Amino acid sequence: MAFKLKVSAPFICMMVLVLATGSNGGGISIYWGQNGNEGTLADTCATGNYEYVNIAFLATFGNGQTPMINLAGHCDPYSNGCTGLSSDIKSCQAKGVKAILSIGGGAGSYSLASSDDARQVATYLWNNFLGGTSSSRPLGPAILDGIDFDIEGGTGEYWDELAKYLSGYSKKGKKVYLTAAPQCPFPDAWIGNALKTGLFDYVWVQFYNNPPCQYSSADIANLEDAWKQWTSDIPATNIFLGLPAAPDAAGSGFIPVNDLTSKVLPAIKNSSKYGGVMLWSKYYDDQSGYSSSIKSHV
Repeated sequence: MAFKLKVSAPFICMMVLVLATGSNGGGISIYWGQNGNEGTLADTCATGNYEYVNIAFLATFGNGQTPMINLAGHCDPYSNGCTGLSSDIKSCQAKGVKAILSIGGGAGSYSLASSDDARQVATYLWNNFLGGTSSSRPLGPAILDGIDFDIEGGTGEYWDELAKYLSGYSKKGKKVYLTAAPQCPFPDAWIGNALKTGLFDYVWVQFYNNPPCQYSSADIANLEDAWKQWTSDIPATNIFLGLPAAPDAAGSGFIPVNDLTSKVLPAIKNSSKYGGVMLWSKYYDDQSGYSSSIKSHV
């Protein structure tokens, strides 16, 4: 005997709504480029684990310096050896992965001397990595999806100006995504003002190497407090939990997979600004398999 359950349309709509709001899924952002043993950019995107790949780093720029990209052992920019990455970038984008150029880094030589300097750097980035034209594009003709501000030195001045100039190029066709990797102590010492502009699409906050606001020994309180401050005070569309992909990837702040999936993510995913998890870096992720272990929970 068949039993038929009659379900009203409003009930179905309600269930769909519950499912949509109850599954606040996010993506994984990865940094690639600082270890020649981490595989190719194309292979990185082919894993299917990442929605965003930050190509790191344009480590020298601003204040009259000749801009120079540094991709460790992957290629030699001095002999135009990184232009071959163009096909990898297009391969990533064909898979729906956003390919972003990360500027700065922990050991770079960079600063902005003035608003005009910020404008010149924005023009350089547009012509050499985004939708503009230049005879010397370091990564070849592929058009990257945006620029990541990983500013960890110099001064905090004029980064807001750089963000405004770069954002203006979105009016020329393809949107220029702006992302940033501030430290978790709020506000960030270098790009705190830039983040107030509301121009950043994705902000992956580094919850590591910062004991006052990171997870430690099963204590989630400091991380949760910092997370709430970031998500309430920064006008960004998506905030990400930035983590080391392995214990050796950072001095402190590594969260074991079980702790992340059972304690940390459940505590932060209810935020409407939750965007996912950022990992440093592809090399360490290869060692630990971290992204594969957390992907279904992010």
